[in-house]
Amino acid sequence: MARDLFVIRHAKSDWSFDVDDFGRPLNQRGFENAPRMGARLASYAVQPGLLVSSPANRAITTAQLFAGQLQIPVSEIRTDRRLYEALPLTLLKVVNELDNGQCRVALFGHNPSLSAFVSYMTGDEFGNLPTSGIVHLQFDDIDDWGMVSGGTGRVAWFVYPKDGE
Repeated sequence: MARDLFVIRHAKSDWSFDVDDFGRPLNQRGFENAPRMGARLASYAVQPGLLVSSPANRAITTAQLFAGQLQIPVSEIRTDRRLYEALPLTLLKVVNELDNGQCRVALFGHNPSLSAFVSYMTGDEFGNLPTSGIVHLQFDDIDDWGMVSGGTGRVAWFVYPKDGE
């Protein structure tokens, strides 16, 4: 059975508050785009059953807004500190440790980490993952998250708020 990983960058955040990077909240556009993109993800036949998020304010808030659209209880969102300011190999370790009972997982995190991770996982230069963007990676013929490694994934689709839907 294949594995599906949805790589999702947090929604647009606000720099106007006097908080550190970890505590930055979403701005108005972020609060508009995240539920819209969550609804878009919910409209696809293949959807994540597990949401794993960086605990940074802007990422976990994005995950919560997506959860509402995917009808996943917010209490079931897992957080992993390693998703904040992570290198691709750190993100791979998080993926390799996923429960094999979950075949479809969404990771919520940050750039440039996520863009580099998509490039690493596919073996192709990906470019930039915009805020609220979603990359659906498929790992064909892999039935164990521990077997996922660099170059084993392929981009099934990629959407973001300004792509014209």
